[in-house]
Amino acid sequence: MTHSTHEQHEQAAVIGQRAAEDRTPVTVIGLGPMGAALAEAYLNQGHPTTVWNRTPGKADELVARGARRADSVTGAVTASPLIVVCLKDYPAMYGVLEQAADGALAGRTLVNHSSGTPEQAREAVGWATGRGAEYLDGAIMVPVTAVGHPDAKILYSGPRAVFDTHRTALAAMGGTTYLGAEPELAVLYNTALLGLMYATLNGFLHSAALVGTAGVKAATFAELAVDWFLPSVVNPIIVAGVPDVDRGRYPGDLGNMEMNLTAIDHVLHTSAQQGIDTDHPALLKALAERAVAAGRGGENYMAMAEVFRGRRTGGAGGG
Repeated sequence: MTHSTHEQHEQAAVIGQRAAEDRTPVTVIGLGPMGAALAEAYLNQGHPTTVWNRTPGKADELVARGARRADSVTGAVTASPLIVVCLKDYPAMYGVLEQAADGALAGRTLVNHSSGTPEQAREAVGWATGRGAEYLDGAIMVPVTAVGHPDAKILYSGPRAVFDTHRTALAAMGGTTYLGAEPELAVLYNTALLGLMYATLNGFLHSAALVGTAGVKAATFAELAVDWFLPSVVNPIIVAGVPDVDRGRYPGDLGNMEMNLTAIDHVLHTSAQQGIDTDHPALLKALAERAVAAGRGGENYMAMAEVFRGRRTGGAGGG
């Protein structure tokens, strides 16, 4: 058994022990693939689990494993002190929960894992508290197959006391990360991380297409790009550069935006010469040109943060 595998088993044992100590009854509303995985995780940890779905048949397998099928939204809500919702979006959550009888949510905690925006998360707090419920917003940052594992990353935001009250029960779904009291933090982090994911995937796929013009397979390129370049070059650049981002100071003594613009221009022209799509490097060039035009040509590449923030040079950077 490897060291990491041993640690995972130990973490799983800790979560199992905690669940045994606090088997809070839980209701899961919404049994799409992710919602079903959440309900299964609760069942696996011994929590009395009630489930509800607009299409009742989706609960059959969970019921066979010991879940209780609620015959109405009111019955689902009143069955447990902890209500976990996993629906398409916030309007879908309202559409379901507003079917419950008046007062059904009072004294309960609503944990919403539906997709949405920071503004919708803030609005949801008022909606829930107006019905007498506590509210936590959650973001599941792992695929369905990872739910319930201790290394699963699930983000939460909302009142600290509410999170602490249900921390053990929430841990049945995976690793819990509390971000802060502002209700929008979980969905904001989720959106930001998704943006990072798509930008990274697009960067890799464009790069793989570029070397692919020489007959290089994506798997071969990944051995260098994923196994070495990202962890050994890109990650250290980010780690070393984030203090500059937080300070708003970008000394360019080891490389500046003008130099990076030249490199990006080479990427753009090589893409065109090799006959692959140029939209991605063209966007990179346009952003770098905006940074230079904003007076940041002598600063390091992390000054791009100020372009995204909509700021021109603040005079604090190095040139």
